[in-house]
Amino acid sequence: MRPAALITGGGTGIGAATARALAADGWLVGLVGRRAEPLAAIAAETGGCAFPGDAADLAHLESAVAELVAAGGTLRGLVCSAGGGNAGTALTQTQDGFEAVLRQNLTAPFLAAKACLPSLIESNGAIVIVASLAGLRAGPASVAYGSAKAGAVHLARMLSVDHSPQGVRVNAVCPGWVRTPMADDALADLALDTGSLDAAYAEATRHAPARRPAEAAEVADTVAWLVSERASGITGATITIDGGAHVVDAEGIAFLPEN
Repeated sequence: MRPAALITGGGTGIGAATARALAADGWLVGLVGRRAEPLAAIAAETGGCAFPGDAADLAHLESAVAELVAAGGTLRGLVCSAGGGNAGTALTQTQDGFEAVLRQNLTAPFLAAKACLPSLIESNGAIVIVASLAGLRAGPASVAYGSAKAGAVHLARMLSVDHSPQGVRVNAVCPGWVRTPMADDALADLALDTGSLDAAYAEATRHAPARRPAEAAEVADTVAWLVSERASGITGATITIDGGAHVVDAEGIAFLPEN
């Protein structure tokens, strides 16, 4: 039977790119997400299975695992890429908005792990949680998203402590700015100010050593490697994919060269 991976948020962005990367390596991919049309398109492209539905619904996730196995896969990987956010401070963010962001970014990977762990323990599989650089440092007007992603980073560590002794490796990746539809939306206002989306990305990453955003495929390559046996010695890790942004000293930005 083929190795199989369940990918939440698999219809677009990093999730879709990860589906392509794993399929190219011979994996059967199962895609979970709210929008049926993009899921079906990626499933058709990769020869995978689409399971449209809520990534924070345990019953749906358990059903997706069962159907993926029935399609001929041995569940070896879980990639938690579903997520989203909305801007706001503690004064402007609503309770409903805060809880919705937590559900997307923290509850969803917890439930996905819960649904997949019995199979992953049997197969000595791996979990990768796609968190964010926002979970490692604080940014303005991002109280819900940053808090949720910080929780997702620590969830990966907790899962590693509990389940790596059972043979399941668990790691988190923390991308910075990545060219995805979600990031395009987040930069829409800045794009109006700078004149284009390309200029907005350039402005958002101008203090990162690489001076550019990542592409979804670059993140996906790291995720696919972490799921694979090539990363068999790595668990409990948090890997940044941010063009070096995390190493920049906020107080030293004034001394960075412009070019």
